[in-house]
Amino acid sequence: MTGMLASVKNLSETQRVLNANVDIIDLKQPEFGALGALSINDVAEIVENINRRCVVSATVGDLPMDADIIFNAVSDMAKTGVDFVKIGFFPDGDWFEIVQKLADLTQNTKLIAVLFADTQPDFAIISELKKAGFAGVMLDTMHKQNGSLTQVMTNETIAEFVELSKNQQLICGLAGSLRLENIAALLLFGADYLGFRGALCAENNRTEQLDVNALQMIRSAVR
Repeated sequence: MTGMLASVKNLSETQRVLNANVDIIDLKQPEFGALGALSINDVAEIVENINRRCVVSATVGDLPMDADIIFNAVSDMAKTGVDFVKIGFFPDGDWFEIVQKLADLTQNTKLIAVLFADTQPDFAIISELKKAGFAGVMLDTMHKQNGSLTQVMTNETIAEFVELSKNQQLICGLAGSLRLENIAALLLFGADYLGFRGALCAENNRTEQLDVNALQMIRSAVR
């Protein structure tokens, strides 16, 4: 069954999504980019408040594709006690070097690689993620103004991504400016979860505060 990931940026929003019984609470700061990061202190405070009532993930930010920089950011974020640390794989840089570097962390930290559908990611990385011990992989969009996941990637390619991920026994997620009207079609792909931010906010604006009515509508549709 496909679950729901809800991205939040502060403690107040965290409480709202806890009340909605989402499956994963994802901590990020939308004002800082596609995978903008909250501060380590803010993440630690929210994790302590959640107190294992829900699975928690957190992003490490829109970082340059430098293995040492990413390794240090992931190490620091893991200390907050989140269940999953999400790493964006942006264009340029040596993805394989980064994956190999992060393999040293995967015994104690569950890592999720985020590929950006609107940058034509190379799915060959998926098998390398498995070899390195990553827990999962997801599709998102880097440039939110270009439209939703389904507008920047064909159904055939999305289906290929899900199949490749499941063949490698990786947790598989789909996100990227998803709206209420996208949910029925996306559920057919059988991903482990669908991720939302903008659709949960007033006027579908990802940098605004969460709207409880929008949150409930999305939650009901994913169910």
